[in-house]
Amino acid sequence: MRTSVFLCISLAGGGVFAAANPPPLLPAPVVSALADELSGETAKRNLEGLARFHRQRGSQGFHSAAELVAERARAYGLSDVQTLQFPADGKINYGTQRSRQAWDADVGELAEIKDGATSPIASYAAEPIVLAEDSESADVTTDLVDVGDGLLDGDYAGKDVKGRIVLVAAQPGEVQDLAVGKYGAAGILSYAQNQKTAWSGENDNLIRWGHLDSFTTNKTFAFMVSLRTARVLQERLRHRETIRLHAVVRAGQHPGFYEIVTARIPGSDPQLKDQEIAFSCHLDHQRPGANDNASGCVTILEAARTLQKMIGDGRLARPARSIRFIWPPEVEGTVTLLNARPEFAKRIKAVVHMDMVGGGPETKAVFHVTRGPRSLPSFVHDVAWAFAAWVNEESYQFAATDSAEHPLLAPEGGREPQRAMYSAYTMGSDHDVYQDSSFAIPAIYLNDWPDRYIHTNFDSAANIDPTKLKRAAFIGAAAGYFLANFSSHDVVATQRAVAIGRLMREVSDMERQAPEGPREEYERGVLASLDSFNAGARPAAMRSAVSAQVEHAHKYRRRAQPRGQLVVFGYDYFADHAKAAGIAMPKLLSYDGNWGGGEEYAYEALNFADGSRDVQQITDELVAEYGPVPLEMVLEYLTALQKIRVVD
Repeated sequence: MRTSVFLCISLAGGGVFAAANPPPLLPAPVVSALADELSGETAKRNLEGLARFHRQRGSQGFHSAAELVAERARAYGLSDVQTLQFPADGKINYGTQRSRQAWDADVGELAEIKDGATSPIASYAAEPIVLAEDSESADVTTDLVDVGDGLLDGDYAGKDVKGRIVLVAAQPGEVQDLAVGKYGAAGILSYAQNQKTAWSGENDNLIRWGHLDSFTTNKTFAFMVSLRTARVLQERLRHRETIRLHAVVRAGQHPGFYEIVTARIPGSDPQLKDQEIAFSCHLDHQRPGANDNASGCVTILEAARTLQKMIGDGRLARPARSIRFIWPPEVEGTVTLLNARPEFAKRIKAVVHMDMVGGGPETKAVFHVTRGPRSLPSFVHDVAWAFAAWVNEESYQFAATDSAEHPLLAPEGGREPQRAMYSAYTMGSDHDVYQDSSFAIPAIYLNDWPDRYIHTNFDSAANIDPTKLKRAAFIGAAAGYFLANFSSHDVVATQRAVAIGRLMREVSDMERQAPEGPREEYERGVLASLDSFNAGARPAAMRSAVSAQVEHAHKYRRRAQPRGQLVVFGYDYFADHAKAAGIAMPKLLSYDGNWGGGEEYAYEALNFADGSRDVQQITDELVAEYGPVPLEMVLEYLTALQKIRVVD
């Protein structure tokens, strides 16, 4: 065990006394040229442009951001630049995603009226984040009532909230059916403290992004305020002071479109150019939304600019496979694209997905290269880690000694070492969609977590580090370009990267005491993915080594439709269909394991239902990935999936 840990650390990069640090997988001149051409400043200038827009799906702000990206892509010489549009009317389904109508807002003002004077509390014009997404128009003058969390009937006991605005600690969408639908509240004022980290509550001036339910019939409006503002209001209400509020909102949902910008660098090999390596991000979110996720959008744009320019200048050979760049709304846009345009899903061999990659020291961000789920073994994650570990070492050597060949610095950025982590699979962005068993496309996931300012008015360009953007762009561009040219000639070098990745996974698995059988099966799948990639096939999902001996057991296979994960943005396919079928919510969905929660267990349970496993074998895989879970819970969930016709 000690030997494995030592080898893992030494081979992965990060050795303090390393005398030389040759780049992995790509020739040194290519690496040097990439390092020189990539510009953190160019990326940040583009980020500052995007951060001006309040980029809600289907909104004018999103459209303006999409136009900016498309204009830059054309200026950089990319091919086939398009803004694809897919109708979103609240009724059309794209696989597991029920389309959400577009949402726009023109006015959102909340003020207190006292002694004939008006005191502003929240203004959409000043800070769009104060108006919860999917708010509807209103002009209301009424009193404020504190109902605590607002999630339970008991929170409203003895309180007259009809026609009033309720002050709640929960997200607006979590309380609106109860507060508005059942008790007749006129609107909601929320100080929800979502996205909790070690720094939650440290700055009580933060205003956090709020959401209302996109599909409920209990339409309303909601404003978001800081914890400090909420505490002042609560203290006044405790002293039985009447707080009179005036809310004016001009906003609402309307039929619109999901807009997805896409561009391409065409491949050169007649046999391979129809295959694609995709770069993905998500273009939506609140203003400013600098790290989440203007940073990912501009970083894949910078990778696109760099690769296209170097190819055009003759400094880089045109890749064998094509390289695709995609800027969608988060998750729902990707589910929509892969269902509405199945040729995209068919062509894409692997994805480099970036969601939050620019957080500077003030954000407290930790940078991750995140592996894929165990249900989809692939070598592509080890390729990304090879480049990230090299950047770790180069940047550390420079920080420690003021001497390194490629510290990957931006003149306007920091000089801190990159300490990227090679992390086990976590959910939360578009990489989940690609790696869902409907599509089985391995995705490299580059991401910051934690980030103390995520989904707040402080997620601003001032907290973005151009050096971090440049390094993330390098890891993505190098990995994507390598995969676009990957052939049998690269197998030996890639096997070394896989061996290093395996050592790192072994350390993690031993610490978690994961069962040995599923671990070995996964590693065989990673090695097999080298051959399947070259053969033009999808990486095979892991097959149970025991299944052939258990012919009498019931096995589960996912149906071909619907395609996509079962919980998407603003819509829960499972909950909707389970309710219609009269099925109680399975206990697995609220289960907390050692390293995963109910959503992760459910996601992988469905992915592992490939026709080769019975419930015991699926449970064993979940135990290896996320920790112990009762077989009965897994069986209950799979049975529910069968009843709603997701699996057979």
